[in-house]
Amino acid sequence: MSSTGRISQRIASIAESATLAVDAKAKALKAAGRPVIGFGAGEPDFPTPDYIVDAAVEAARQPRFHRYSPAGGLPELKKAIAEKTLRDSGYAVDPAQVLVTNGGKQAVYEAFATLLNPGDEVLVPTPYWTTYPEAIRLAGGVPVEVFAGPEQGYLVTAEQLEASRTDSTKVLLFVSPSNPTGAVYQPEQVAEIGRWAAANGLWVITDEIYEHLTYDGVPFTSIATAAPELGDKVVVLNGVAKTYAMTGWRVGWMIAAPDVIKAATNLQSHLSSNVSNVSQMAALAAVSGPLTAVDEMKQAFDRRRRAMVEALNSIDGVECPMPEGAFYAYADVRGLLGREFPGKEGPVRPQTSAQLAALILDTVEVAVVPGEAFGPSGYLRLSYALGDEDLATGMQRLKDFLGQAVR
Repeated sequence: MSSTGRISQRIASIAESATLAVDAKAKALKAAGRPVIGFGAGEPDFPTPDYIVDAAVEAARQPRFHRYSPAGGLPELKKAIAEKTLRDSGYAVDPAQVLVTNGGKQAVYEAFATLLNPGDEVLVPTPYWTTYPEAIRLAGGVPVEVFAGPEQGYLVTAEQLEASRTDSTKVLLFVSPSNPTGAVYQPEQVAEIGRWAAANGLWVITDEIYEHLTYDGVPFTSIATAAPELGDKVVVLNGVAKTYAMTGWRVGWMIAAPDVIKAATNLQSHLSSNVSNVSQMAALAAVSGPLTAVDEMKQAFDRRRRAMVEALNSIDGVECPMPEGAFYAYADVRGLLGREFPGKEGPVRPQTSAQLAALILDTVEVAVVPGEAFGPSGYLRLSYALGDEDLATGMQRLKDFLGQAVR
């Protein structure tokens, strides 16, 4: 029997996470002794702050955390998340509106699974994080891409969204700051899009995982507070991964109306039950504590951001807007496609960004993620959440290699 017959169509249709695949390949090559520089991973290169680790160690010693706990999260953590949400975005919620999840990805899936019926459409501003459309499809929904290119700062407009809306549209996905582009919507843009969604009776699922990573004085604006017209038809997704350098701890959360959270909690009770209690107590220390750690990380990210974008824009055929949030640069490399590059077995003319990314990894051992992972071909995503020395080495390799392109 073929593998197609052995695996369900629903699961067989899912593509693996392109960002994790690139990171895994880079790490495998490094383990084999190759000097690969990885721009693929979306995680801070800093350790989790000591006070958070200490909280986890203390929790691990307490027998009560060796047992099952409520599937929706420890009550003290849910309360702290509600308080943190009010502190950071001015959005007042009750702890009963919080569901603690196994990382942000589980929150993403459960939000779509809870709201979507088969055939419901979700407007997805594009470029998008690679997991969103797969989670939508898993939930039976239909992702509808709404593309905004570099000429408009990778920011979609209400007019574009309206042009893509149909009678089947149920949800707008809204992400600011953005992975993969680093784009950040201004407060008035957030409010306009939120009012448009409310006027059309849409739900909004907003992923705020990068809320604390903005630069140049650009503010983070939660659509939940910018557009109060949305009422209870907004779902906020977040987690500790990016702000506190806790990607491996796997703690995220979902904030929504009580009936939505109750339904999502029922799902999680069968899917995974509670998040690790030790990780939850680490998250409690994180969200209850100061933002000193992220402020220190931001200084390094800002320095690396400027160095990376300057290097990219110095390459003929590459254009890269300055990202205002997160820790990614999204380079437009359409000007390089079709040009001739030296390959290990002779000249190569990549026609897609996927081919170009593969050529770069094979030839100069630099790992980047191609635009196909996030929408249309013709772009490369590079994370600047890595050490300054590696960033400088990797960017020099890219400049030297891509600078050899022949029209």
